[in-house]
Amino acid sequence: MFERLIAYLDSVRARDPAPRSRWEILLYPGVWALGLHRVAHWLFNGKLYFLARLVNHFSRIITAIDIHPGAQIGRNLFIDHGFTVIGETAEIGNNVTIYQCVTLGGTNPTNGKAGKRHPTLRDNVIIGSGAQVIGPIVVGERARVGANAVVTDDVPDGATMIGLKARSTLVPAETWLREFIPYGTPCDEPCEPSATGDRVQQLEGEVAVLRAEIEALKALAAQPLLKNGTDS
Repeated sequence: MFERLIAYLDSVRARDPAPRSRWEILLYPGVWALGLHRVAHWLFNGKLYFLARLVNHFSRIITAIDIHPGAQIGRNLFIDHGFTVIGETAEIGNNVTIYQCVTLGGTNPTNGKAGKRHPTLRDNVIIGSGAQVIGPIVVGERARVGANAVVTDDVPDGATMIGLKARSTLVPAETWLREFIPYGTPCDEPCEPSATGDRVQQLEGEVAVLRAEIEALKALAAQPLLKNGTDS
């Protein structure tokens, strides 16, 4: 158990350059929220629902992170900062990173069907701050959800989702293979689809042609002045 804790703290340190030691990581609200969730989830599976909720409410008070006791969470989840909500039927894989103010929310329960209502995050997913991932969708392995994106459809493996409503961007293979990208958004790569870049290049080419034409017209306009000056 001690070795698993050390491995978990080291996984957090690999994704966050701020802490100077493992002891500092032990003070993180996300670490406390995950530890208390393990207790609440154990009680929930034992059908001790009131006690599970009691632990859940205590955790929310001290961490500002609300994880329903029924949520299934894999190894090495890192919740950076707080104000995150994870719903009852959410499933989270291994080595997932969630930044502040994220919601893994459910669909409208008024149809009377409980079932699967919340997202499934596969391994190595990164959810940027303020993102809303809603409904029983699947976010594929190594996918990234950018800050403040709203995702309501399945996300392919390795895709980066941005915007309202989130759309997938084309991510180069070398970016997809990176172990970790902070906030889920590759800051040194274009975040718009390639068609936009092609359009920009086209417009820049047209501007260059227009500039050349203007210079040619200026040269033609200056020729009579030069000739008149020579004759005089």
